[in-house]
Amino acid sequence: MDELSEAVVSGASPEVLDRIPVPSEYTAAHLRVEDVNMFSDVMDKDVRKSIHIGQVPMPELAPDEVLIAVMASAMNYNTVWSATFEPMPTFNFLRYYGKQGGWAARHDQPYHVLGSDASGVVVRVGNGVRNWKVGDHVVVATAHVDDQEPLTHSDGMMGAEQRAWGFETNFGGLADYAIARASQLLPKAAHLSWEEAACNPLCAGTAYRMLISEHGANMRQGDVVLVWGAAGGLGGYAVQFVRNGGGIPVGIVSSDKKAEIARNLGCELVIDRREIGEISADPDATLKAGRRLGNIIRKEIGEDPNIVFEHVGRDTFGISVLVARRGGTIVTCGSSTGYSHNFDNRYLWMRMKKIIGSHGANLYEQWQTNRLIQRGRVVPMLSDVYPLQMSGEAARAIQKNEHIGKVGVLCMAPTAGLGVTDSDLRARVGEDRLSPLRAD
Repeated sequence: MDELSEAVVSGASPEVLDRIPVPSEYTAAHLRVEDVNMFSDVMDKDVRKSIHIGQVPMPELAPDEVLIAVMASAMNYNTVWSATFEPMPTFNFLRYYGKQGGWAARHDQPYHVLGSDASGVVVRVGNGVRNWKVGDHVVVATAHVDDQEPLTHSDGMMGAEQRAWGFETNFGGLADYAIARASQLLPKAAHLSWEEAACNPLCAGTAYRMLISEHGANMRQGDVVLVWGAAGGLGGYAVQFVRNGGGIPVGIVSSDKKAEIARNLGCELVIDRREIGEISADPDATLKAGRRLGNIIRKEIGEDPNIVFEHVGRDTFGISVLVARRGGTIVTCGSSTGYSHNFDNRYLWMRMKKIIGSHGANLYEQWQTNRLIQRGRVVPMLSDVYPLQMSGEAARAIQKNEHIGKVGVLCMAPTAGLGVTDSDLRARVGEDRLSPLRAD
């Protein structure tokens, strides 16, 4: 461990951190450009083979950036996409971004440091950074935006230069150090550990925008919201936002264990996928499953969903269009089972339903999400924690769908459970409530 890392872990003062030189290299989970064709004609694209743990050069800091000593990070499915080089190698993103020149050129490297979530300690600030200082405890929002682009000032997610940090940019969070723009920073919730705090920004912010924001479904009190994967890393946050906002969460899960988690999170009705029958993109199966699902919801809740929270994609999208009520909304942020969706358009146009595409969250949406987390109103969906050296194993668990909720990764933090600076609030929220996926 380098001198600066040792100082961070020991809790050194900002003055001490500022005096210690930044190392020239650091440990990171990264990809190598020479591996981009390693899975050609391979059925099982095992990400443990493509994710390397080792030293990478420390990049220079731009004026609007901070250098963070990463205490913990978290896995997201975009790390699996990166590590399988599908649907395209992320080196293409880095190359395209680097062509802008200037500070962007640093991102075009023969290595790609992964990771779109992080919590840690600020150890350096660029000379243009005003609101953050060395020693601040922060988490990193995923949206990497250009503040000189006009559309950014309407909605940060609409700018053409918006990128997913650690996926479409380099120097991400699965490392001992990370570089982020000051416009990505949020104050870490003081009652959470490093790994609990790190697992929230991407999924919680995405769910907030999808459901609560005017850019998403703009949920109202009393809305019935159908959530696919209600015990998952994304769906679990959705259930909490629906319940907090006075909505009626209806969760769909795939096991008895996940059903119990969804109920504990606040689902008024939990439906096991096995009750619906075959779920696939086949039109006949879609119609049968959709009707069966609609009947269950109407019987138990008394009405059809106002909103369907979609992220599964091809296998479920046709069902989602079918079961949403007349004038209802299907809001989607992803397609884990396939990007090409088939649905009967008659149920969309004749019943005047809406499909809203949603991606990430702008800084204001992330700030509002983080405020709820800081107040203990939204809890982490963390289920398991791996050390940085086992990032490949953590990503493999995501790839094989062997996880529940979010998977954390300890970077500089030597053990789990560190980083709590408000034990009174933690006690008020309660350990059981803070660990909905980890309670035995």
